[in-house]
Amino acid sequence: MVEFMRDKACLAGVGETAYSRDSGRSELSLAGEAVRKAVADAGLALKDIDGLLRFEVDRVSEAELAASLGLTGLRFFGMAGPLGSAACGLVAHAAMAVACGMADNVVVYRSLNGRSAQRYGGGATTRGGGGNAAFWEPYGLLVPGQWAALSARRHMHQYGTTSRQFGAVAVALRKHACMNPRAVMYGKPITIDDHQASRIVHDPLHLLDCCLETDGACAVVVTSTERARGLKQKLVFVRAATQHIVSGGRPRHTYGDTSAYELAETPSRYMAPRLFRMADVTPADIDCAQLYDPFTPNIVFAMEAYGFCKVGEGGPFVEAGNIEGPRGKVPVNTAGGNMSEVYLQGMNHIIEAVRQLRGVSTCQVPDCEFVLCDSGGGLGALVLRR
Repeated sequence: MVEFMRDKACLAGVGETAYSRDSGRSELSLAGEAVRKAVADAGLALKDIDGLLRFEVDRVSEAELAASLGLTGLRFFGMAGPLGSAACGLVAHAAMAVACGMADNVVVYRSLNGRSAQRYGGGATTRGGGGNAAFWEPYGLLVPGQWAALSARRHMHQYGTTSRQFGAVAVALRKHACMNPRAVMYGKPITIDDHQASRIVHDPLHLLDCCLETDGACAVVVTSTERARGLKQKLVFVRAATQHIVSGGRPRHTYGDTSAYELAETPSRYMAPRLFRMADVTPADIDCAQLYDPFTPNIVFAMEAYGFCKVGEGGPFVEAGNIEGPRGKVPVNTAGGNMSEVYLQGMNHIIEAVRQLRGVSTCQVPDCEFVLCDSGGGLGALVLRR
């Protein structure tokens, strides 16, 4: 997205199902509910939707969902990945589509029975040792927590980061979830001592360093700014968007660029300068951040990558309460995130960003004007504004 795309698209509607550990429903049914709610939230009708975008791992295809919803005029559709890295990238693709006239109103959706069916913590993401996975799966690196543990240990070794500092992320995000009745972990606060007492699952990561496994669906409607002005919600502009993959001439890990970058850094550090330049903002202008949080170290890495603190100082930064809402220096995942609201691979983060900019979050940041969203792995980041 270059400068002429700035503020040319808006997030006009958001929708979500109830979040649970056992939905008792098909992923198609969940997707349909989330889309209907998002379309209604925007003040549109299903007949107005002419674009659908999904995660490449979503088992509800665009054609199947279109047939279920009775969408007869679909003229823009597609998918992106991998895994949790798709959310912001898909919103960027939708924004380009509506700004360039390929579609009028595009829905981005994610539906997942991630607890009662496909459990990522149980190895649902393995590739049978084929392709690039031949470089890690035969050696025992089979699930996301194992991959994240390598990065966490490297950061601890390189910068002196502690397990208690990772725990500070878990405690802050649980605090936010306890303000959000929609969150799976609503009403279940934790302390740093609870974090330290939770069992080790992937050394050095404790159970409370790891995201939820949950069922549910989310959807957002993206339309042009011109059309959005005639709809019922406050305008939430796509200010800027970017993506980033660099192979480094080496095999790229499907969950992140651990072969191309230092284990203790993230592709976001390469996206950040471009994203802020495109948005014409600085880190100091960001009022809150909604960041993909499969594991607590990811938030520490992101704080450094986006310039909220210096490289190597992410641990002390989060430990000092800077990410706690609503009045921290940069409140993070103010609905609870993947750690404590629901694991829907970044889509719930975008919905919370919209709520912050509408002024209706359960952990509302005062006078929120700019929100940073990062869906992880270098596959997408957004700056949204009211």
